[in-house]
Amino acid sequence: MRVVAGELRGRRLASVGGRGTRPTSERARSGLFDWLGGEVEGARVLDLFAGSGSLGIEALSRGAREAVFVERSRGALAVLRRNLEQLGLQQVGRCLSGDVRKVLAGGAPEHGVFDLVIADPPYAGDWCERLVSERGAVRLLADDGLLVIERSSRHGRPRRLAGLEWLEDRTYGGTAFDVYRRAGGGPTE
Repeated sequence: MRVVAGELRGRRLASVGGRGTRPTSERARSGLFDWLGGEVEGARVLDLFAGSGSLGIEALSRGAREAVFVERSRGALAVLRRNLEQLGLQQVGRCLSGDVRKVLAGGAPEHGVFDLVIADPPYAGDWCERLVSERGAVRLLADDGLLVIERSSRHGRPRRLAGLEWLEDRTYGGTAFDVYRRAGGGPTE
């Protein structure tokens, strides 16, 4: 697995072994970030369900100003920290060890709000629905911020939105991304 574009283009990323983590393919990452374009430059990024950090690292490579990675698996966190260290990103990439539910329940973490929140939840379960139907993800977004959720292309996108406006989806093989913008730009409560 490699960084697709930007300052770190072609640099290798370690991946998490086993079946507990599903890395986003280079093709899908390339498509997503080409699609996001200028939204990434200078952005504060939150990478939920970070795994090896490939999505947040891709954002940093393409000009994001900083990224916070949330992952609960010790093995994945070790790989993520190694990737940040080997790429020299320790100053702009921070790891939070913990469950995404706690981050969502707490609203904006002590790290503030983010211009871009990227979530790559497990395909099984109701994570996609929870991310868009509860206020937790919205409270993490800056005014006009974007939420990107990766899902299996075999599953439909969630329909019930709380404080989000669906913009578009894109499919790359078995991977689909849904992009939402924080609706209204004002307070969410």
